[in-house]
Amino acid sequence: MLKHRGFPGRLPGTDFQFVIRRGNKDGATPIVARKRYADRRPADRRADAGFMAALWAHFGDQPFERGNLDAGRLSWLFGREVVPAEPDFDPCSYDALLRIDLRVARASFPDIFAEADDDTDHGGDDADAWDGAPWNKDRTER
Repeated sequence: MLKHRGFPGRLPGTDFQFVIRRGNKDGATPIVARKRYADRRPADRRADAGFMAALWAHFGDQPFERGNLDAGRLSWLFGREVVPAEPDFDPCSYDALLRIDLRVARASFPDIFAEADDDTDHGGDDADAWDGAPWNKDRTER
């Protein structure tokens, strides 16, 4: 299982997990498309936005290996913003390749990609970007 070094482990200030520490001995948890309902809690929406922003900052528009990315968190975006990057996709494999569907992701999370359009470097590790990020604004205004 590939460990994505430098990828945030969770949404800052919360228990919303983005990565797992080690692989499951019984095999990878399958990635399934989960329906996001309009009445989801604001914290869940922030977690989705934070995870998408982390994916975009870490991988950009390039295909990426599932590796240690959390299957539960991926499942909230899978089938819409995150899609298989290969025709023989195995949802139960840590080696499965995924990619961001930019058209759908821009429509679903316009704030993330508006900031990315202003800053063309979306492949680096910029800790300051997390402080003023849209998913973190509620926490910084308290």
